[in-house]
Amino acid sequence: MAQNFHNRIEIDLPDDLAKALDRVAEALGIATRAEAAIIAIADWAARRGAELDNLDPGNRYFVNEALDELIDKKPR
Repeated sequence: MAQNFHNRIEIDLPDDLAKALDRVAEALGIATRAEAAIIAIADWAARRGAELDNLDPGNRYFVNEALDELIDKKPR
C-alpha cells in the first residue's frame, strides 16, 4: 500500500485482535498487520457510511434515480 499517511493513529490491540489481524494478513497476502488494520478500518468506515447514507431518504432516492437513468440508457 504505497500511500503517504498524514493522519496517524496509535492503538494498543488486545492480543486476540492482533492475532486475528496477523492471520487475515497472512491468508490474504497482506504484508503487515498495520496494512491489514488500515484495510479493515477502511472497510468498516465504508460500510457504516453506507448505512448512514441509507438512513437519509434523499440519498436513497439519489441512488435509485441514478440506477433508473442507467436502465433507461441501456440498449434493448
